[in-house]
Amino acid sequence: MPNTMRKKMANTIRFLAADMIQKANSGHPGAPMGLADIAVVLSEHLHHNPKNPKWLNRDRLVFSGGHATGLIYSLLHLWGYDLSLDDLKSFRQFDSRTPGHPEYGHTEGIEITTGPLGQGIANAVGFAMAAAYTAEQVNSETCDLIDHKVYCLCGDGDLEEGISYEACALAGHLGLKDLILIYDSNEITIEGDTGLAWSEDVAKRFEAQNWNVLKVNGHCYDEIDNALTEAKKATRPTIIIANTIIGKGAEGLEGSHETHGAPLGEETIEASKERAGFPPEEKFYIPEDVLLRFRCAIEEGDMLEKEWIHRHKEAPLIEQNEALERLLTPDFSSINYPDFSGDAEVATRDSNGKILNAIATAIPGFVGGSADLGPSNKTTLKEMGDFPKGRNIHFGIREHSMAAITNAMALYGTVIPFNATFFVFSDYQKPAVRIAALTGIQNFFVWTHDSIGVGEDGPTHEPIEHLSQFRALPNFYVWRPADATENIAAWKKAFEINAPQGFVLSRQKLKTLKPKRDFGEVANGAYIVKERKNANMTLMASGSELMPCLMAACHLELLGIKANVVSVPCLDLFNEQDEAYKARVVSADTKVLAVEAATATEYYRYADDVLGMESFGASAPAGELFKKFGFTIEGIMRRACKLMDVEYREVDLGKELN
Repeated sequence: MPNTMRKKMANTIRFLAADMIQKANSGHPGAPMGLADIAVVLSEHLHHNPKNPKWLNRDRLVFSGGHATGLIYSLLHLWGYDLSLDDLKSFRQFDSRTPGHPEYGHTEGIEITTGPLGQGIANAVGFAMAAAYTAEQVNSETCDLIDHKVYCLCGDGDLEEGISYEACALAGHLGLKDLILIYDSNEITIEGDTGLAWSEDVAKRFEAQNWNVLKVNGHCYDEIDNALTEAKKATRPTIIIANTIIGKGAEGLEGSHETHGAPLGEETIEASKERAGFPPEEKFYIPEDVLLRFRCAIEEGDMLEKEWIHRHKEAPLIEQNEALERLLTPDFSSINYPDFSGDAEVATRDSNGKILNAIATAIPGFVGGSADLGPSNKTTLKEMGDFPKGRNIHFGIREHSMAAITNAMALYGTVIPFNATFFVFSDYQKPAVRIAALTGIQNFFVWTHDSIGVGEDGPTHEPIEHLSQFRALPNFYVWRPADATENIAAWKKAFEINAPQGFVLSRQKLKTLKPKRDFGEVANGAYIVKERKNANMTLMASGSELMPCLMAACHLELLGIKANVVSVPCLDLFNEQDEAYKARVVSADTKVLAVEAATATEYYRYADDVLGMESFGASAPAGELFKKFGFTIEGIMRRACKLMDVEYREVDLGKELN
């Protein structure tokens, strides 16, 4: 394409972005204007189909710098996605299709929600990992069903965030050759020059991480084109370091940090348009020849997809096509879950490990791993090999990027991922967990060592506030099963919920509960485990605290307190039940005591009192800690008696029954 046309196309992007931000009186014009030249050339290389944004073998394009939505939405409109000019004009307005940062599922063509800097880079690594695994399953020596690229646009801020180092180190280690990172190196941040806080040699950093490193002038179309052509042939991931000028084309403001996060102003925009030969007073102007060039993406993308369909439907690839179909349509009814009825006691981390293996045996796209804690998390998929040929992903000690990577893997289309670490280290994952909840990504987080039961490792490793934190997160479901059988029921329900979920599991062994239970009610989030006639009290508990509640209830009955016992494997689901069900489980005629070895303040929605943690834990054997903090039969009884205004006394259960 002639560079004169490329320049005209780039200026169209620049001024669309500037007009969007000016009309909204809010936004970030600097990055879109600086990246416009790169975006035009990238358009010539990108394989995608605006008529079918879900085409499996499309190139993925991740905008890690999510604040550059002026660029993103301009491109989507120009390419021909379902995003109108009126949508651009309603940028950043309530209920518009063009929110301030890109949101997956809200705007057609957005691959994943980005905005928190650095996460998009990890997302791109996740897409590339999902593609690599899928390719291993379905490609053959004569035909590649999966051979697309993953592109990611990022900036200085993305690379300053620690998550980018985690993710890129893993990508280099795995040799993800189809990953291409385009670094918008404009050396500007909100506060000014990046030199205020950053002076590292990015090229050397990526060379050390086994990346192919290319450098270009980010406003030279031929250099950009040559770099992209070379990157697509690379045998390892590539970073293209593109030196750019922030606010390129903004009259009097090129290269200024003032263009980063504020409208340019009408006078500046008009002067900039006039200098570029655009009508200065015309808003949202798109030259016809420019639109025609961009809209070629529709016909070209449709042809690419049809060629791909022909490639694998017409070729003698019966085995490959069957493998792809199994990845695309998992049969959850085929899972042969383990039977724990004969186990007297088992830690839920152990039962969960067996459940994961049962799922993976039946579901070929079920993959995952741990942040270097597989033996402790019990997440190893036995005899299933290592990624990318096998199912076990060794994320290394990279919790934040692990969460963001698996978010993208879950959206890829062929992979169902899980990831695991100790519950206390979920703190490192929280930003990506939040994006998963906001977006509705069905990502499964396995969190073991769930309480003060961690014991001797002490308060640094004992999660206290974490259950409350994740229960407070909208559209996120926290499971804390009381035994192995509840664990199975939890997973069965989890596959039906199109949202991220956390499985909070014990290190210590838990007794397999013998009372007769309707495990179908686990799906309701809470249910009555033991019901007493004329009950005047309800004990609510999850996880390891349920068994001592059951025992305490037996003792309390001899003191005149008739307590129903309610298991709460998922408080979030229970909150969603209708009032009639909740009233049946937690009777208004009873005083309610909730028991959980955590802060547990969220139970006050139902409870009159909560026996929870009011401090950090301590370093000691687990049994001593549970006794110290009151999570024993006696501790529960004392708290119950206080609530019921009944004098506590020790009860010899066997003697009293005689």
